[in-house]
Amino acid sequence: MEAIRRRIAARALGAGDRLPSIRGFAATMGVSPSTVVEAYDRLAAEGLIRSRPGSGFTVAGHPPLAVAAIAARPDPAMDPLWVSRRSLDAGAAIPKPGCGWLPPDWMPVAALRRSMRRIARGGDAVLTDYGDARGSADLRRLLARRFAAEGLDAGPDAILLTASASQSFDLVCRALLRPGDTVLVDDPCYFNFQAALRAHGARAVGVAMTPSGPDPDLFAAALDAHRPRIYVTNSALQNPTGATLSAQAAHRLLGAAAAHDLAVVEDDTFADLEPEPSPRLAVLDGLGRVIRIGGFSKTLSASTRCGYVAAKPDLVEALVDLQVATSFGGPSPVAAGLVHGALSDGSYRKHLASLRTRLSEARRDTAGRLCDLGIRPWLMPRGGFTLWCRLPDGRDAAAAARAASRDDVVLAPGDVFSVSQTATDMMRFNVAQMSDPRVYPVLARALAAA
Repeated sequence: MEAIRRRIAARALGAGDRLPSIRGFAATMGVSPSTVVEAYDRLAAEGLIRSRPGSGFTVAGHPPLAVAAIAARPDPAMDPLWVSRRSLDAGAAIPKPGCGWLPPDWMPVAALRRSMRRIARGGDAVLTDYGDARGSADLRRLLARRFAAEGLDAGPDAILLTASASQSFDLVCRALLRPGDTVLVDDPCYFNFQAALRAHGARAVGVAMTPSGPDPDLFAAALDAHRPRIYVTNSALQNPTGATLSAQAAHRLLGAAAAHDLAVVEDDTFADLEPEPSPRLAVLDGLGRVIRIGGFSKTLSASTRCGYVAAKPDLVEALVDLQVATSFGGPSPVAAGLVHGALSDGSYRKHLASLRTRLSEARRDTAGRLCDLGIRPWLMPRGGFTLWCRLPDGRDAAAAARAASRDDVVLAPGDVFSVSQTATDMMRFNVAQMSDPRVYPVLARALAAA
């Protein structure tokens, strides 16, 4: 039963596909035919497969993605979905140094309220109707101007608005991946990349990160050995390490991608947190093989869900159709209007300048206080809110996260981010979420228990 569940969850068997014959499957599994009959009968009773007289058994449909494809790690502290759910479900009173967003008082709430009032005074359609298939034309034009300012030629028709950066990545996976495909990721990388790839039945292969990007020799070797379909990264302030892609590394990466016909997905969500723009794969490539995705949850609002994809026109057309088929359009017109209004507000630039300064101070303060506990940053990032740190004396970060969870503090242990599971003594800290006076005493106790 478990073997069939795994094959269905991995999309190796699809709805309507015939299962192996009873005798053939019995021989493969080394069991009696009666055992296979009982297993098939139980799966049919669950509604996972169905019996067709004269045709054997066929797949009834796919189970929810979370059933088997995602929840692969037995240790909940090492499960990226557990970390995400713990962060999302924790109330406002629970410290969340392991979460991936800023506190409410760090966000431009006044600009969002002004934008919301403008929407409320506008026409009824924005409050009641579906949006355009590609999303708000006003916001797409604004994004096109922002992209042009950094040297990326992407007109409004090359941009698709989505419900979030995560949905953007999901749509790209739906369009480009098939079950069993290999995807190259940074090691460590954003843990939701891994969860999404497992949900699509893809295999993630990691390439070790350096302070200037993925190790170029290991990247080239992985392309030769695994023939991946796509590569996924954050160029700006890589998550979780805070590393910045160098110009040399970017050119070598794109050269290798071209030689292997590799598509590149560049998540630009952290771009506005950089003090100065670093090299961008999408700009250097001109959206030939690079797909830019992003959103506004890190600098504007995690509540107002709105993301985007910028890519070559034929892929954008396919993604538009996919989004209509799966969610009947992109972000809510209200959400897109809120984002457009807040980005258009002259206060957004001032907000970003203030935010970068505040984060710089928080990084220095947090790094100093962590060092007092023997916790050392892997590097000091140019910007952003994450510190990728090594625990003292090889302490187990998962054990520390479990101990802190018992004290209602959410931490993010290193192996959650590591495909190779080689970050056992590493941990990501959100410097904007470290001001609660309970954090450091709980962290000290968690280290002692690890």
